[in-house]
Amino acid sequence: MDGIFAANDLMAVAAIEEAVERGRVVPDDLAVVGFDDVPVASTTHPRLTTIRQPLDALGRQMARLLIDAAEGREATSLVLATELVPRQSA
Repeated sequence: MDGIFAANDLMAVAAIEEAVERGRVVPDDLAVVGFDDVPVASTTHPRLTTIRQPLDALGRQMARLLIDAAEGREATSLVLATELVPRQSA
């Protein structure tokens, strides 16, 4: 079996569409996983398996880092938790 891990869900949806156009069956012939968990991920056929990232927390932390940088504080490294959202495409 082949698989694609796309950088975001919209690219993953495009990969599914292209695979179907070429006669491939997702996930039997090709597994597809996206990243983001945008609303379209749960409405595609098959529904997209994806990695959910905490967008609200990401926005808050980025704002905090920008404020810190503007005030001359050193930037810190930050890792936010993600979550696998298994659906039908993988």
